Amino acid sequence: MNTKLICWLIGMLCALTLQAQNEYPTANPTMTYVDADGAEQNETQYDGSAPFKATFKANPENVGNYTPLYEWRFTRNGESAPFLVRNDEDTEFDFNQSGSYTVELLISFVQGTDTIEYVMDQPFSVTISESKLEVPNAFTPNGDGINDVFRVKEGYKSIISFKAQVFNRWGKKLYEWSDLEGGWDGKSGGSNVPDGAYYLHILARGADGRKYHIKKVINLLRGFTETNGAAQ
Repeated sequence: MNTKLICWLIGMLCALTLQAQNEYPTANPTMTYVDADGAEQNETQYDGSAPFKATFKANPENVGNYTPLYEWRFTRNGESAPFLVRNDEDTEFDFNQSGSYTVELLISFVQGTDTIEYVMDQPFSVTISESKLEVPNAFTPNGDGINDVFRVKEGYKSIISFKAQVFNRWGKKLYEWSDLEGGWDGKSGGSNVPDGAYYLHILARGADGRKYHIKKVINLLRGFTETNGAAQ
């Protein structure tokens, strides 16, 4: 066999072996967020309430001498063009409006005139529910561990701003809070207020743009014993 041909075949074999051993650049993108219990979650989709803050990471692999050019596309379902494009390797976004979204990562790995394109197999999916906010009519702060604190009802959804105030019948403000998990324990200045009617004023806004302006009378029933369920 021709010596030059043998050398050429050996060279091709070595090149093919080297190419097989070298992996092309790719990525393993992730979406993480902290849930209501303070635990970090790594998911491909989210369906729940706002505010929802997510961290998106590209996690490139086998980059070698390639230069990665990132493009995160945030798109509302039903729309063809993204409403936001970011070019960072990692990025964060606060979802404060109700609706369904996709988040997709595209990467161009560039080395000279050589370009390798990466596209996610399946974009991340985020669905933000419409808002919901309800409050009870009464509470019983008698220390029995049942309905001792006046707070919004469980099941509220997508409330992105909130402020509550309680007044007595003469218009004096007794307490206020801005945390949806907070509430009033029936005290003012560290002392119990008398049983009776008080005035609640809530200003809130939902991720769907809905504004809540709640004014109502609430009843403080410290002497009430709840044997058949919580006061409504």
